[in-house]
Amino acid sequence: MQAFTYTGLPTRVIFGIGTLDKLTAEVERLGVSRALVLSTPRQREMVEDAARRLGALAAGIFSEAAMHTPVDVTERAMREVERCGADGIVAIGGGSTTGLGKAIALRTNLPQLVVPTTYAGSEMTPILGETEHGRKTTLRNPKVLPETVIYDVSLTLELPVKLSAVSGMNAIAHAVEALYAQDRNPVVDLMADEGLAALARALPGIVAKPDDLDARSDALYGAWLCGICLGSVGMALHHKLCHTLGGMFDLPHAETHAVILPHAMRYNTNAAPAAAAKVARALGAGDAARGLQDLARRVGAPVSLREIGMTAEGIEPAVAQAMSNPYWNPEPLVETRIRELLERAFHGSDA
Repeated sequence: MQAFTYTGLPTRVIFGIGTLDKLTAEVERLGVSRALVLSTPRQREMVEDAARRLGALAAGIFSEAAMHTPVDVTERAMREVERCGADGIVAIGGGSTTGLGKAIALRTNLPQLVVPTTYAGSEMTPILGETEHGRKTTLRNPKVLPETVIYDVSLTLELPVKLSAVSGMNAIAHAVEALYAQDRNPVVDLMADEGLAALARALPGIVAKPDDLDARSDALYGAWLCGICLGSVGMALHHKLCHTLGGMFDLPHAETHAVILPHAMRYNTNAAPAAAAKVARALGAGDAARGLQDLARRVGAPVSLREIGMTAEGIEPAVAQAMSNPYWNPEPLVETRIRELLERAFHGSDA
C-alpha cells in the first residue's frame, strides 16, 4: 500500500429527516446569540422560517447570496454583519449561500452553521471560491470550514428534479477527482466509492419519483461523502475548468460540472486507469467517461456548454486562462488537448 497522510476535518454533522428542529439547540451550542441568517433571493421564505425558529437568536436576514460568491455581494453582507452585530452565521441553501457564509467567516472568523438544501457539498470543505472582475479564485483555509452542518432530507423534497440532477452530478465530480488526486488516500477512496454509488442509484430514482424519501436520503448521504472528498484532497483539471468557465462567463455552477465531467474523465482515463475503473464500477458502466455522460443524459442534465449559455467565442480565452495557472493533474495539460476538450464539451459530443 502506498504511504499516505489523512487529516480528518472537524465538522459536527447532524443527518436525518426533520433535523431542522435542532437548529436552535445547535446555534446555542456554538455560543451564538446574534445569528445572521443567509440565503439566496429564491429561498427567502425558507430563511424567514428559520429566523422565526431562532427567535431572539436571529439578528437579521441577508438574502442576496449569488452564484460564484461575487466579492461585491460579500461586501454588502459584511455591512449587514456590522449593522446587526452578528456573532455567528446560519447559511440555508446550496453552494451559493454556503460560499457567502464562508466568505464572511474568512473576513471575521465567525462560527458557521450550514443547512444544505442541495447536493453541492461545499459545506464539508475548507475551500472558498470568490469571483471578482470576471475571474474566480479559490483558497483553502480552515477558517472557512463550517463548525456545524444540519442535513435535513425533508428540505430536499422541494428541490426541482432538474436542479437535483445537476447538483448531484456536481457532487459526483468531487468523488471522481478525489479518486485520482495527487494526495489521495485509502480513506477518501472509500468515501468516494460509496458517495458515487449512492448518487448513481439515487438520481434516477429522484427523476422517477421526486418525493421518494429513500432516494432523497441516498442522494444527500452521497453528497455529504463527496463533499468530504472535495475538502480532504486536492482537485484537478475538472474543477480548474469549471472555475474558469464559471468565473469568466457566469455559467451556472452545477450545470457546468455536469457538462465538463465526462470530458475531464476521458482526458485523464489513460493516466488514472485505477480511478477510471472505480468510477465505471460505481456507475455500473463499462467505461467511466461514457458512464458519466450516460447518467447525465438519463437524469436530464445538460451535456453541452452551448445549452447553458456559453458562446463559441469563449473557448479561446477559456483555454488561455485554464493554462495560465494550472492545477496538478494526472495527465499533463496540453493546450491543444484542452482546446479539443472544450470544443467537444461545447458541442455536447460523446465523451
